[in-house]
Parts: sequence; structure tokens; C-alpha cells
Amino acid sequence: MKGKLILVPTPLDDESPLEQVAFSSLKKACEDHDIIAIEDLKPGRRRWISWGLPREKVDSFVLYNEHTQADHNVELIANLNMGKNIFLLSDGGLPAFCDPGRELVDLCYKSKITVTATPFCNSISLAVALSGLVPDKFFFEGFLPLERMEREKEIKRIAQMRDAVVLMDTPYRLKRLLEEISEKIPGREVFLGLDLNFPTEKCLRGDAKKILSDLEDFKREFILILAPL
Repeated sequence: MKGKLILVPTPLDDESPLEQVAFSSLKKACEDHDIIAIEDLKPGRRRWISWGLPREKVDSFVLYNEHTQADHNVELIANLNMGKNIFLLSDGGLPAFCDPGRELVDLCYKSKITVTATPFCNSISLAVALSGLVPDKFFFEGFLPLERMEREKEIKRIAQMRDAVVLMDTPYRLKRLLEEISEKIPGREVFLGLDLNFPTEKCLRGDAKKILSDLEDFKREFILILAPL
């Protein structure tokens, strides 16, 4: 059974406590001898200890940033394939959001490895991080118009955009949106984040037509991201 890559959002400042689910998950990770990858060793170790997490774990941290990712990617994916979980932390904030962790997330999807995260309060940012599709910038287009002609016009415009595009809508329009993308923007890779941070969370990446055929329950909260061209 393969392991999971778990993104762990952390406070931006040095004084705030770690979110409770993240704390419990990291404490259990220590007991299970899972891998902790962090962006910068010195501040990462200092914050880890200040949160009250096991001090002895800091000696085994994996340094993962823009300078070291190429050296660690193969090894980390191999560990995930062998069943090890990996917890990824940035210096502060959400890992893999405009961050070197994006490359590891992308490799996980290509290796059919599950990517998830401990609780984070912004679904759009979380979806971008979990997608592994957004290398630098994205456009938030939100809800498409309901009127058919206006909606088709917007989809046609979005299809020409070269950067990643984030879309959202009510659960009962998920199937319609996937059908429209499948028809109007065929072949464009899509990330679909369903019920993010819920027990029923599911993250899918691939062709909209394939996702459409694989899904059974369409009435779920979602964020959809079109990959950049």
C-alpha cells in the first residue's frame, strides 16, 4: 500500500500555535517514523520545538526547497511507493502554493500517490496547492454565468487563456461544468478537488471526459482548476 503526501499549513508568525489536527498528525507521524520534509532546517527546527513536538525528530528532517528538490524527489517518491507517509512543511503558510513543494505534488499524481492536507481555511489556495498544476500564477474566474450564450462565451474565452484557471460553482452544477469542459476544451488537463478537508475528500487529475465517466456522486462541494497551456 502506498503512502500519502500530506501538506501541513503552518502559522506565518513564530508565536502562534500549530493548528490542532496538524499537531496531532505530526505527533503520530513521529510515532510511525514517517518522513518530515521542511523548507529551512534552522527555523523549522526552532518552530517544531516551540510547538511542543518531539525534539528528537528534528535530526531526521529532510531539507526540501528550491535548491535541494532535484536531489530528493526520486528518493521521496520511492519512499511513498514503499508505504511511507511524507509530511511537507514550508517556512510558514501553505506548502506547494507558489512553492517548491508543487513539483513533489505533481510527481505524486504521476505516480498515482494520494496528496492531501491538514486543515486550511481557504479552499481556493488549498486546491491550487493540492493540484500540483500551477507553477507560478493563476486566474480566479469563479462562477460562470448561468445564461447559456454568456456561459458559452466565457468558456470560449477561458479556453484561450494560457495560465491556470480556477473555477467553482454549486454542487448541482458540477456535472454540467465537466460536460462543458469536456466538449469545449477537450484534452486540457483538469484538477478537481471534492469536499476538501472533509472525510470524503477526493482529488482527481486528468482529462475532464475521464473524470466525468469515473465519478458517481456529482453533488459535492468542489474547486476545479484548468492546467496552464
